[in-house]
Amino acid sequence: MHEGQLRVPLKTVRELVDAQFPEWRSLPVRRVASQGTVNAIFRLGERFTARFPLQPREVEAARRWLECEAEAARELLGRTRFPTPKPVAVGEPGAGYPLPWSVQTWVPGVIATEQDPGDSFAFAYDLAEFVSGVRAIDTRGRSFEGQGRGGELQAHDGWMETCFRHSETLLDVPVLRRIWAVMRELPRGESPDRMTHGDLIPGNVLVSDGRLAGVLDVGGLGPADPALDLVSAWHLLERGPRQALRQQLGCDDLEWERGRAWAFEQAMGAIWYYHQTNPAMSRMGRRTLARIIADPPSA
Repeated sequence: MHEGQLRVPLKTVRELVDAQFPEWRSLPVRRVASQGTVNAIFRLGERFTARFPLQPREVEAARRWLECEAEAARELLGRTRFPTPKPVAVGEPGAGYPLPWSVQTWVPGVIATEQDPGDSFAFAYDLAEFVSGVRAIDTRGRSFEGQGRGGELQAHDGWMETCFRHSETLLDVPVLRRIWAVMRELPRGESPDRMTHGDLIPGNVLVSDGRLAGVLDVGGLGPADPALDLVSAWHLLERGPRQALRQQLGCDDLEWERGRAWAFEQAMGAIWYYHQTNPAMSRMGRRTLARIIADPPSA
C-alpha cells in the first residue's frame, strides 16, 4: 500500500514476543485479516493485540508516535461506555523488524465493513453517544496542530488537486471539482476545537447485532474542528440513520456541511490511493462519495 512498506512475517512476531515478553511465550500468535493501512495486526492469545507500523520512519520518531498513541488511548479509556483499546506495552526493534511496536488489549466485535450498520437507527444513536462522549473530554487548553484533517478546509487544496489528478480515469472529476470549490469556502465558524477521535471509518468501528460494540485506532484522539467526527455520518450511515445522528448531536447547518466536506476529502484520497493495493478502502471511499452526492445540502 505504501512505498517501502515493511514486511512483518508471523515468524518475526513470534520471535519478538518470545524474546522481549517471555511471560507471553505460551500465547498463540496469529495474523488478523485487516483492511487497515497503518499497522500489521496480530492477535496475541485471547486478550492482546500486537501492532506493527507498516511505513518506514526514523526509530525515535516511531517511538514518539507510539508513546503519543498510548497517551491518547489512556485519555479515552473509560470516557464512554463503548470499549476502546488499552495500551499494554511497547516492544523494541529486532528479528529483522526495524521499528518499535505496540501491544494493546483486544476489543471484541466485528468491523463495520463486515457487518454493515448503515440502516440501524440504534447504531446511529450509539455513534452519536460516542461522539458526544469524546467531545466532552477536556482539551486542557490544547488546539488543533498539524497538517491532517481537523483544521481549515482550504489547507487541503494541494492534496485535493493531487486526488483529482489521480482520479481522472476513476471518477467524474469535473463534477467533484465543483463540489470541492463550494466545500472549501465553508467558514470554520466560532466553535472552539473539541476533542475528536479523528478517523471514524468503518474499519475502526466494531459492531455487534446492529449496535456499536467498540472503537479502534484511537491514537489520533485530540482537539480539532468539532465537525471532524461527523465523517462517520457519511462513512457509516444511510440517509435515515444519518439524520437521526444529526438530530441527536444537534448539528447546525454549518457544522453538518463541514462534516460532509471532511468526509469528501477523506473519500477522495481513499479511492485512488488504495485502488490497486487495498480495494476495500477504495470501495469505502466510493460508497461515501456516493452518499454525499445522493444527499446534497438542502437549499
